[in-house]
Formats: sequence, C-alpha cells, structure tokens
Amino acid sequence: MSEINPVEPPVVAAVPAAAPVVEAVHSEQLLSEVAALPALPGVYRYFDADGTVLYVGKAKNLKKRVTTYFQRDHGGTRIGHMVGKIARMQTTVVRSEAEALLLENNLIKTLHPKYNILFRDDKSYPYLKITALPAMPNVAAEPSAVTFPRVAYYRGAVEKKHRYFGPFPSAWAVKESIQLLQKVFRLRTCEDTVFNNRTRPCLLYQIKRCSGPCVNFVSPQDYAQDVLNAEKFLDGETQQVLKALELRMMAHADKLEFEQAAELRNQMSALSTVLHQQSVDNVSDKDVDILAVKVQGGRACVNLAMVRGGRHLGDRAYYPTHVEDAVFMSAVEVEGEEVAQAVEVQVLEAFIAQHYIDVAIPPALITSAPVGKALLDALSSQSGTKVTAVHNPREQRRVWLEMAQKNAGLQLARLLAEEGSQQARTRALVDALDLAPDDLDTLRIECFDISHTAGEATQASCVVFQQHKMQNSEYRRYKIEGITPGDDYAAMRQVLTRRYSKFGVQAEPAAEPLATVSGRMPDLVLVDGGKGQVSMAKSVFEALGLDLGLIVGVEKGEGRKVGLEELVFADGRTKATLARDSAALMLVAQIRDEAHRFAITGMRAQRAKVRVGGSKLEDIAGIGPKKRASLLQRFGGIRGVAAAGVDDIAKVDGISRELAEEIYRALR
Repeated sequence: MSEINPVEPPVVAAVPAAAPVVEAVHSEQLLSEVAALPALPGVYRYFDADGTVLYVGKAKNLKKRVTTYFQRDHGGTRIGHMVGKIARMQTTVVRSEAEALLLENNLIKTLHPKYNILFRDDKSYPYLKITALPAMPNVAAEPSAVTFPRVAYYRGAVEKKHRYFGPFPSAWAVKESIQLLQKVFRLRTCEDTVFNNRTRPCLLYQIKRCSGPCVNFVSPQDYAQDVLNAEKFLDGETQQVLKALELRMMAHADKLEFEQAAELRNQMSALSTVLHQQSVDNVSDKDVDILAVKVQGGRACVNLAMVRGGRHLGDRAYYPTHVEDAVFMSAVEVEGEEVAQAVEVQVLEAFIAQHYIDVAIPPALITSAPVGKALLDALSSQSGTKVTAVHNPREQRRVWLEMAQKNAGLQLARLLAEEGSQQARTRALVDALDLAPDDLDTLRIECFDISHTAGEATQASCVVFQQHKMQNSEYRRYKIEGITPGDDYAAMRQVLTRRYSKFGVQAEPAAEPLATVSGRMPDLVLVDGGKGQVSMAKSVFEALGLDLGLIVGVEKGEGRKVGLEELVFADGRTKATLARDSAALMLVAQIRDEAHRFAITGMRAQRAKVRVGGSKLEDIAGIGPKKRASLLQRFGGIRGVAAAGVDDIAKVDGISRELAEEIYRALR
C-alpha cells in the first residue's frame, strides 16, 4: 500500500474535465486534492481544523467515493455537518478492497473517529488453560507439578508450550467448564506451590473432584490419559472419548481389575450426564460464533454467542456508539456502484471487522443480517482459513440464532430503560439544584472523598459524572502527604487545591498536567461530608477566586441512614433535604457512593502494599531470608524498617553501615 501526500497530489490522477459542484467552505487546496485522487482502492481520513479525525472510510474507487461527499448538497443532515467541518484529508492506496477493509478498521480502532460506528475495546477474553504434559512421565520420581498438568482459568498472552481452549464469553463460562472437567476427568486445579507441598489429599479428592496426583493416588500414565481425554472433550470429540473409555473399561474387566473398571464406568456415566445436560444435538458445528444485531431508539446491540467444541458457552452483548450517524453516512453510498446498506448490516459488519482484528475467528459465523463477501474474504486472508457466514440457518443453528436475537432485544431494552432513567435523574438534579448547564448531556459533576485507616495510607478520590453516566477513564486518585494523619479537612484542602489551582484567577501554572485531568471546570463539585468539609472547600475556592455556588456537600442524615442525606451549600444557601424517592437524591447518592468505593479500594491497595512490603527487602542486594527476618523482628514490620534511620538499621546483627544506607534509600 502507499500513502498519498495530501499536499502534493500524485501525478497518476488527472484532474477531471468537469469539476464537481462543491460547497464554498472548503479550501482550494482540499478541492484540488479531491480532484486529483486516483481511481484505485484505498482508505481515506477526514480531519477538522483542530486535527480531530472525523471519519475513516474505504473505497473500491477512491476518486469516485470521495468526490461523492463534495458533489452533493447534504443540507442540515449530520453528514452535512461532518462534510462542512472537513479541513484536511489523507488517503492511502492499497492493492485490493480486502486490504482497504482491514486497514480501515485498524484505523478506526486506533483513531476513534467521531462519525464512524465504534465498538469499545473490551478486556481480553478468558481461556481455559491446561499446562503442558511431560514428554515421558517419570513413574519412579516423587509427584511433581510438572508431571501432572493443571487445568486453570487464564487471561493474557498465550504460551506455545501449554494448551488453551476458548475464547470463552465470560469468566463464568470458563469456571463452569473447569467444574465439568473436575467431575468427569478429575484433573487438578491447585497451584503448583500447593501441589508440591501436599502430604495428604485435599477436600477435592474426598468429594471425587480430583484423583489425588499430589500424593501418588493416580499414576502419571493414567493421569496423562485423563488429560488427553479432557482435551478431546474440549475439542468436541466426545464420542471418541466415550469409545476410548469403554475400551479401557473392558480391558480392565478382562483382567479382573474390577475397581479400575468401575472407576472408568463412573467416568463414562458422568460424561454422558454432562452431554445430556449440554443438549449437544449437532456436534458437526464444533467452533461457531452466532451474531445477532438489534437497532432501536438510536442505539444498537450486537449479541455474540460462542459455540466451542460443540458446546454453547454463553454470550456477551456489545453496544456501539455513533449508530445514528450510520443512517446518514449510508446515504452517500448510493452513488455509482455503491449500494446503501441497512443500519443493521452496517452495525454487524462494523462489529465483525473491528472485533476479529484482535480475536481468533472461527471458520463459521451465523448472522442475523447478511455479511458482504468482501468482508469474509478479508477475514479469510487475515486468519489463513476460509471463513463462511450463514444468514438463514436451519435446525440447531436456527435455534442458536433465535436465542441470540432474543438476547440482543432484551439487552437493548434494558440499556434503553437504564439510559432513560439516568437522563431523568440528571434532569431532576439540575432542577433541584437550579443548575443551568449549556447542554444537559454535557453536565459535568466531580465528586471527592477521603479514605484512610487511622491515618494510614490516606488517599483522595475524584470521580466524574458526565453524559448521564460515570466516566471511569477520568477517575483520579491523589496520594495525600504532608498532613497530620487522620486530618480529613487538610486532606480535602490538598486535593481540591491540586485539582483546581490551574483554574484560579491568580493561580500559578497548573499543578496537574492537562493530559491527566479535564480542561474545564465542572458544573458541580460534590464533597462527601457536611459543614466542615464544605467550609474547607469554600476556603480553597475563595483563595482561587472560583465560584462558590459550584460546591455542594453531601451530609449523612440521622443515624447515617441511606436516603436521609442533606445537601450543604458553600454560598450560604439553606441546607436542602430531598425526598427519599427523589431521582435527584438517587443520582447524588450514586456519585457519592462511587467516589467512596474508588477511594477505599485505592487506600486498601496502598495499605496492603505497605503491610506486605517485606518482599521489597529481599529485592535489595545483600538481603537474604535471615537478614530480612531480623529486620522485621527488630522493627515490628516493614513500616518500622522504613521509618527507621540509618544508625538504627546498622545496629541489627549482620547489617553493615553501607547496607543500612542502601536499605534506607530503597524503602524511601
């Protein structure tokens, strides 16, 4: 592929004889770039005057596709607003439409354009992990974790030496599968350190969920066979597993080894029960993804259900943003050979293209809307295996699709109900506090809370509510230092000063870099506390010359009961009490509780780091287990060591002056 320089158009594209009719808002340079585009496949990006990416698109014919945007009068539509903002353009020529599609969605995931359908990056999918089998199990050796593989829940980068099954749509699906493997094949799930230090079998052995390899209750060969059968089961080869178990059972019976035969019989019975519960009627579909899309009320939901090894593992819902723009953007595609797509098709194709960039794709997709051949070809070339999609399935596949469609509808209805409720809460709070935001959707609330344990590990939290929901990515924690332990007022003064000093009329340059906090003042500042905390916030705002009307304290009511909170104002207004069923009070309580949760989790993490920080000593060169134990015993723990001076540390047996200075520096 090649990048087209937007300033110096390539010679390959001649200017057409008839210049397109364009809107006068665009510069001559931009129009000349559009006119000079080649009739080749590629990807285009539109930018506004601030350099923000507006839209990323692909085209079989760059010249024809991009010219369409500038030829027509789009009026007051959303696409018209978007075209009116275009100040700059970049294009990349590629070899094929499939390449253009892959590049387009890579750019969408990287640049997050304002007018594209976007799916939020989710956490990585969980897997079921079975550690590697040894090449030749050593029968005579003591039992070790290496000899007996472990089955475990796993999330992260995979290692080639182990086997991974999945991905699974949720942690619950992985844990359910592990329980099945425990019931049928009795594989161990304990950590290697636990395994290597067992002297008697654990409770899982007693309830027949483990074969007791830690105490040699099963031979390495038999355990290895159970591991292989478990892997075949997860791969969907259930009938082969049953057949192999039956042959082993008959072989033991012929040798009059009836106890071993009975164990295998019980294993077959458990496996048959699992298969019956899973209702696996069609095991020809071993790995399939089922995708159903529902669009309603300007929002959309894509429900992804997974079948792995012939077993339905569950589903997960995804909610794209900018769906409303898809309707307008599709209208452009009517020109020439382009055909307008239904919104459902656009949402589904956008999900498939963006989702499977980072996730392995199964060979078969079952979809509620048709998927274009170009997309399937691109996915096939990327994965190295042929990918097919079925739009109108039959039999078991149809049952799976109907279930996914029903779940998509239910999840979308729940989302719309929640959003409607949150918007009602936002409006209720605006009315109750007589706020006047420019736009209800942009109302910004920041809430602060202080958390510590008897003055230890004091932290302040700042959570943000905007666009009718909590904005997790904008949460901030502040480590409070230089105050008297337990002084919540001083802690509140410090955090508010650090957060808002850059907005003061006579403030010094910002204490916090703009990249880490919002560039504008919130419409409301909530502090968790009553008159004392509000007075402290008031003094900070007065010193900075900020509006006192922004500060509201959330004071706990009589008996600290939920629903009896009162609102305390810094500008002299009378204390307000909202009704227990007030939507405004519900929103205030939601934000306050989130600030408290965020503060206390940060405080606990910091406290735990200090309390269990004894391992930091062993990271210091020259400190082994004995010296570490001596130091902790002498000073009563890692906190005591950290608080001690060099002279005190040097008095401990075995600690030289040089080593004491190294310890002092490392812990501070």
